[in-house]
Amino acid sequence: MRVYPDQLQRNLSPLKQCYLIFGDDPWLCQTSRSQIYHQAKSQGFEEKIQLTQESGFNWNELVDQWQAMSLFSSRRVIELTLPQAKPGAEGGAIFQSLMQMANPDVLLILTGPKLAAEQTKSKWFKTLDSQGIYVPCMTPEGSQFQRWLEGRIQHFALNLTRDAKDMLFSLYEGNLLAADQSLQLLQLLSPNEQIDSPELSRYFEDQSRFSVFQLTDAMLNNRQDKAQHILSQLKAEGVAMPIILWGIFKELAILLQLKSAQEAQESLQGLWGKLRIWDKRKPLYLAALNRLSLFQIEALLASASDIELKLKQQGIEDWTGVSHLSLLFDPKAHAALSHIQLNDWS
Repeated sequence: MRVYPDQLQRNLSPLKQCYLIFGDDPWLCQTSRSQIYHQAKSQGFEEKIQLTQESGFNWNELVDQWQAMSLFSSRRVIELTLPQAKPGAEGGAIFQSLMQMANPDVLLILTGPKLAAEQTKSKWFKTLDSQGIYVPCMTPEGSQFQRWLEGRIQHFALNLTRDAKDMLFSLYEGNLLAADQSLQLLQLLSPNEQIDSPELSRYFEDQSRFSVFQLTDAMLNNRQDKAQHILSQLKAEGVAMPIILWGIFKELAILLQLKSAQEAQESLQGLWGKLRIWDKRKPLYLAALNRLSLFQIEALLASASDIELKLKQQGIEDWTGVSHLSLLFDPKAHAALSHIQLNDWS
């Protein structure tokens, strides 16, 4: 059964045996997965198994996981990624076999790129579709994007004038991920105020001078003098600490995903598109990945979390801690500054 992403939440009870999430929009794919996982967890699906159909993939591994008893006596979600959306004859036969062995303690999620019309007519697809839900995740355009944007504005309880909405529409049509991130930031900046297009324009102009984005770019590129200068300017201009931490967490989360893939000897090719990293920005991330180890990136995230916790629990804006955090984008600093404890709140 075909269900579009905006209708998925209403079609998750009861849960089906399988869900097919295919499409090229990373925000819609991730949001659909999250909704399914949230509903599954509420019904006792605690264990998650992730498989990827790569060269030489053993389809019996999927069968074994389907039939195996859970180590934790909980229900399980099996997520299988099909990078080319082509399971082949063997995979198709396995899918047909599994659908004939109904298992209420296993939920199957298939993910992959946009399906061509002929693929939705294939035997393997029809077999799974008959027992589950197909969620096509295509980026909405025109009036469909307008409806999506209105829905997200309501979700964040923002008060935007019509001209501000039109401005957002023109800026972000075709890029749901960037649009959603901007709305999150607007909620942080002006949660209870009406925002019109002149104010929105001033916001974007401010971001083009000394901005959080320039700060994180300097950190990624290990340009410490520039990063420290921008940080001091942001502090002088009264930029809120939550906005700065938002930008740092965003980049560190991306680095963690990329580095984890590198450590697993996975290609980064698919992740660039998924994370919306364009060609001109790839060198920034590659430079950081070549400098920093997975342990060091995790240490950066831990330090950022300490600063955020201090802000939320004690109301302290630790600018010294952020300056220290910036220095830790240089791997040499991890040893040199290891004696400094950011979480010493005394």
